[in-house]
Amino acid sequence: MSVWNYVVTAHKPTSVSHSCVGNFTSPNQLNLIIAKCTRIEIHLLTPQGLQPMLDVPIYGRIATIELFRPHNETQDFLFIATERYKFCVLQWDAEKSELLTRAMGDVSDRIGRPTDNGQIGIIDPDCRLIGLHLYDGLFKAIPIKQSIIRAYGRVDPDGSRYLLGDNTGTLHLLVLTHERERVTGLKVEYLGETSIASSISYLDNGVVYVGSRFGDSQLVKLNLQADASGSFVEVLERYVNLGPIVDFCVVDLDRQGQGQVVTCSGAFKDGSLRVVRNGIGINEQASVELQGIKGLWSLKSSFNDPYDMYLVVSFISETRFLAMNMEDELEETEIEGFDAQTQTLFCQNAINDLLIQVTANSVRLVSCTSRELVDQWTAPAGFSVNVASANASQVLLATGGGHLVYLEIRDAKLVEVKHAQLEHEISCLDLNPIGENPQYSSLAAVGMWTDISVRIFSLPDLELIRKENLGGEIVPRSVLLCTLEGVSYLLCALGDGNLFSFLLNASTGELTDRKKVSLGTQPISLRTFSSKGTTHVFASSDRPTVIYSSNKKLLYSNVNLKEVNHMCPFNTAAFPDSLAIAKEGELSIGTIDDIQKLHIRTIPLNEQARRICHQEQSRTLAFCSFKYNQTSMEESETHYIRLLDHQTFEFLSTYPLDQYECGCSIISCSFADDNSVYYCVGTAYVIPEESEPTKGRILVFAVEDGRLQLIVEKETKGAVYSLNAFNGKLLAAINQKIQLYKWMLRDDGSHELQSECGHHGHILALYTQTRGDFIVVGDMMKSISLLVYKHEESAIEERARDYNANWMTAVEMLDDEAYIGAENGYNLFTVRKNSDAATDDERARLEVVGEYHLGEFVNRFRHGSLVMRLPDSEIGQIPTVIFGTINGVIGIIASLPHDQYVFLEKLQSTLVKFIKGVGNLSHEQWRSFHNDKKTAEARNFLDGDLIEAFLDLSRSKMEEVSKAMGVPVEELSKRVEELTRLH
Repeated sequence: MSVWNYVVTAHKPTSVSHSCVGNFTSPNQLNLIIAKCTRIEIHLLTPQGLQPMLDVPIYGRIATIELFRPHNETQDFLFIATERYKFCVLQWDAEKSELLTRAMGDVSDRIGRPTDNGQIGIIDPDCRLIGLHLYDGLFKAIPIKQSIIRAYGRVDPDGSRYLLGDNTGTLHLLVLTHERERVTGLKVEYLGETSIASSISYLDNGVVYVGSRFGDSQLVKLNLQADASGSFVEVLERYVNLGPIVDFCVVDLDRQGQGQVVTCSGAFKDGSLRVVRNGIGINEQASVELQGIKGLWSLKSSFNDPYDMYLVVSFISETRFLAMNMEDELEETEIEGFDAQTQTLFCQNAINDLLIQVTANSVRLVSCTSRELVDQWTAPAGFSVNVASANASQVLLATGGGHLVYLEIRDAKLVEVKHAQLEHEISCLDLNPIGENPQYSSLAAVGMWTDISVRIFSLPDLELIRKENLGGEIVPRSVLLCTLEGVSYLLCALGDGNLFSFLLNASTGELTDRKKVSLGTQPISLRTFSSKGTTHVFASSDRPTVIYSSNKKLLYSNVNLKEVNHMCPFNTAAFPDSLAIAKEGELSIGTIDDIQKLHIRTIPLNEQARRICHQEQSRTLAFCSFKYNQTSMEESETHYIRLLDHQTFEFLSTYPLDQYECGCSIISCSFADDNSVYYCVGTAYVIPEESEPTKGRILVFAVEDGRLQLIVEKETKGAVYSLNAFNGKLLAAINQKIQLYKWMLRDDGSHELQSECGHHGHILALYTQTRGDFIVVGDMMKSISLLVYKHEESAIEERARDYNANWMTAVEMLDDEAYIGAENGYNLFTVRKNSDAATDDERARLEVVGEYHLGEFVNRFRHGSLVMRLPDSEIGQIPTVIFGTINGVIGIIASLPHDQYVFLEKLQSTLVKFIKGVGNLSHEQWRSFHNDKKTAEARNFLDGDLIEAFLDLSRSKMEEVSKAMGVPVEELSKRVEELTRLH
């Protein structure tokens, strides 16, 4: 890895810190505005639930958000203040659907100590002033019933009822009775359980948004009657939150270089493990071996049937028909009117309960009920059909020699309406209806050989409306007209795995906003399918991809399958919303995951996991966790080591720790001269009277028959904050000291851990990483130091250190020379060892080579990748480190070659001029390294989120950037696209 690093978010923050409700986007629309630390989301309340309208980054950590309405305005303004004391006032621009900045400024103060509890902001109802509690003054809290109120939300405008959420996730209603201006009484009523709330916003009609930092956020309904368990709370919807990610491990189950991240997420009762993987999974329901499939189509038994009945499978010289039988199994059947002795080019259900089959020599129209041939169009002598497309009432064919033939179905007959002769051969066609009428298209898309173009023709007269030259030598192999989220597109896939997308004006046929992405290296074929009532596009190729729309932007998510030749939707009663997929030598039916870039599976624990580790040999995961017990008298915690199966996540075994003992570290390792693999756990006894633990244990477990078997325990004189496998031995960080243990065989055949050597000189050694004989230590207050183990003297010595006072939260070695650290001011920095320096003094200093403000509190770095690494792409060679944060962010740090870094640094500084921060907040200030001690400009780190925002710019903006860079748009897009492949 290198010191030139690219930092990008793979999973945006999901911890909700604030929320508020008002009429922001228009006077009569009710909006929920959610703050997730460094992002603002604006939602619209609709009868169907919350509809997302905008999700934007803020160049700052949000400390407070409030909606207020100045006099003479018909809708609310949004006030935002950041933790670095910047503020802005935003207004919604309905025409452009974007935020306008009405005011901005800085409220920092030279004197005054920042408040420990964070800032609090409140706006007076008459909008005369905005009050902020930024520095420590006085604050009073009233405890209710032994629980700490974490969040409140006003129900009535007059402030007579408030919702209160406490630290156990209980929701109460506080009722104030008042006469005139005086409050005469308070009453608290129990409502039910929610996630532990960090913000509560009452929307309307008893619907409440509960934002959470420690668990999933929820949309709940307050019912008038309690349910059987006495709760008035009904959960309508959950919004996944990975925060706080306290620890995670990377598990590559398929050994393909694509890791799944298993996180320790949430806190207290909302604690869980989350399994995060990139791409969309296909869950196979059934499969059968079949060689040489050339095409797949599903058919319904009648036009209005909600479910598919037949699967038409085409081969080079025959077509086979499969149907669902009474036992919900696929079996072979016949459709008498179809030609089974030849390859099918296209199949479709048509109006009037008819079926269409197109082959090389004819188009056949068959009755759904009798399955007999009703009508037939035959190719002219000497010509055969090469490509075809159809919808419920139209058929479009290309015969050799550039002939285009258009047929319509009228009164159960095939009528040839129009014929056109084009100057080149036709390579692909589509007439998927995208206009008002779902059974009829007024546009046809045609891909051409020779001039490598895609053309739009009007129907029924086959007039050429638009011709778009694609450039290059590669022929278009598949075209598709489609509408996603109400926006019409033309997609055109080439034979080399590239895909063009255009915005399509459905009435004029005009094409705009041309974009090109590389999906694979083989020809692509495009098909639409629907999942949960929404249309998406499946691109079959050597890297199958689902193309979907989110916030009216096209997104591409890889599918977790090797190579797909053909696919068609197959929605049956037994397999609803399924897909039929033809791979090499196999036909399978599978259901598809939720359509999103990252797939997240939740394993609820009802307790908090703190440390996690994977052991491939025993096919298990082990984690340290604690359960928080609260009785009316006292609170207590019980701590455990738990063992799970790494595929099913089923609990196999639990080892309870002693009273006051908690798990601090866990690794899987093996020792010199011992073939077994062990889990080693470091613990601490946290005695209430002690300021720092004086006692801990190292526990060594073997997994035997799926149980945790304690093999060795070793008492320590402090908390075992970190463990590492080290040259066949065990390295432990215990309070101020680094200690090395060797694994010894006793005479009776049992083992023990024996202390070999150690190194003092840390305040608290919290994090350690090793490579070869080198040890990197992250100290609680004294930044990063580098130690080396000397074999001859069997001693550990300090080689170099960073003399800055950084309070560390995580460290990792990028390579032998460069190390990365995260500190508690939400910054990242890299240091490098000066092996070539001339003086001892310089060699003893770790040189700070990179600094960057991430704005996130990092708890762990791990080497690994979330995506499949393809050796054929340049990105395949770039090493990456994954990090997890308190707000639920999963991020990637990629070490770039120097020339690529220089190019992207230029792109970043160009983009800052074109992409303005919300509230005109400065990107440069936001990314500058900043803590109590110093502020310094970011260096040797790039903001991948900003660079990848290039792909969301309009075509005209892209061209301006391209001009400023002196690099063609296509080239810029391609280079930025490549980067998005890192996550």
